[in-house]
Amino acid sequence: MTNHNKYYYEKGRNGFIPEEQIVNKRKINYEKNKTPNYYIGQVFGYTAKDIIEDFNLSYNIGTVCSYILRSGRKQEEGLTSSDKQIEDLVKAKNHIDFEIERLKRKFDKQNNKYEEKKTK
Repeated sequence: MTNHNKYYYEKGRNGFIPEEQIVNKRKINYEKNKTPNYYIGQVFGYTAKDIIEDFNLSYNIGTVCSYILRSGRKQEEGLTSSDKQIEDLVKAKNHIDFEIERLKRKFDKQNNKYEEKKTK
């Protein structure tokens, strides 16, 4: 073991901070990570994630559901309410397009396999 002078272990020097001097240890606060209000229904209290899970939606369709449910409810600094609502709807539209492309590729592969079997 190397002998170091008394300043080697000084707080912050050489990347060393003694455990007892660490003030803000990062601890996950599970209570703080609750579902934001813009993902919770106002009448029945359903959350977007519960709906997505209950219907067993694909990633893209689940994302569409989330964007539509929060549309007009989420605020973002630098955007007006209507701009944020339009942004969410455009994102939802994009994910619908992604899902359509995914399904087309999937069905094209299935049809090609079917055609190969049919011609043999």
